[in-house]
Amino acid sequence: MPVDKELAQKVADYAKEFETIRKEIAKSVVGQQVAVNAMLKGLISNGHILLEGVPGIAKTLLVRTLSAIMTCTFSRVQFTPDLLPTDIVGITAFEKDKGFYVVKGPIFANFVLADEINRAPPKVQSALLECMQERQATIGKEVFPLEPPFFVLATQNPIESLGTYPLPEAQIDRFLFKLKVGYPNMEDEEKILTTNITLRKFEEIEFKPVLDGPHLIQIQEDVKKIYLDKKIEKYVIRITDATRNPDKYKLKLGKYIEWGSSPRGSIGLYISAKAEALLNGKLFVTPQDVKVVAPDVLRHRVIINYEGQAEGVSTDDLIQEILARVPVP
Repeated sequence: MPVDKELAQKVADYAKEFETIRKEIAKSVVGQQVAVNAMLKGLISNGHILLEGVPGIAKTLLVRTLSAIMTCTFSRVQFTPDLLPTDIVGITAFEKDKGFYVVKGPIFANFVLADEINRAPPKVQSALLECMQERQATIGKEVFPLEPPFFVLATQNPIESLGTYPLPEAQIDRFLFKLKVGYPNMEDEEKILTTNITLRKFEEIEFKPVLDGPHLIQIQEDVKKIYLDKKIEKYVIRITDATRNPDKYKLKLGKYIEWGSSPRGSIGLYISAKAEALLNGKLFVTPQDVKVVAPDVLRHRVIINYEGQAEGVSTDDLIQEILARVPVP
């Protein structure tokens, strides 16, 4: 494989920039390195992220911090049962002197935090997911493109089911990653006691701007140039195929699969493995890069049947067995 010297220099520079971003994030967010790395991968892959975790573990703070470091516009939508699609995309208003005019909603930002997305009714969820997929919003009879970079981070709370509307599988499929964010360890929680956002204002934290919108768009273009060998392509396809044809790969947990991954799963593995390589300063993808991103890409795309749910089988268990069984090139 001939080395592209210009790309090699760019990738080396990007790796340094991402290290600086991690240090800046650490000014407000303690720990959560796995979630931070996954969010950076989602950003440079130009994909959206669904984040699941109990309240109070810095989900909102993380995306707010990212938008501050990247000097991008940020908006937050608190999803509630009485929310309307127009509350997200905007409305057509009328004044006697002005006539009809458009008032754009909070979706018109570079970073959009959709807080507790499963609390809003399906019509509102669909409005958001349409904007994510088409990268445009319809207000009245007009269609408005959403300014790139456009990144949606949606959160959902796993411990409450009362008054919630679970996202249909077909809509969850539009998220590149589904991340599970856990509790901090004891050492991190000790640091949180003295650095938490309750004791100091977010505005008082002095973040150093690292990236702007155009530079992020350039990284999203360059990540596509990371080399991925044909053998790795076949490895990606075999992993996805194993979720659909478990018997072929002799999966013990295969009997618990209701539905396997869609082609979006293969696409997600392909682009996010390149992002994983770039994030680590590499010009090519290895099987290990695919293994690292597989749980986040496939977690919400493989559906466990009722028998598996009753047995307590998780998609993560299944993905780990697939990665152990599918031969590495």
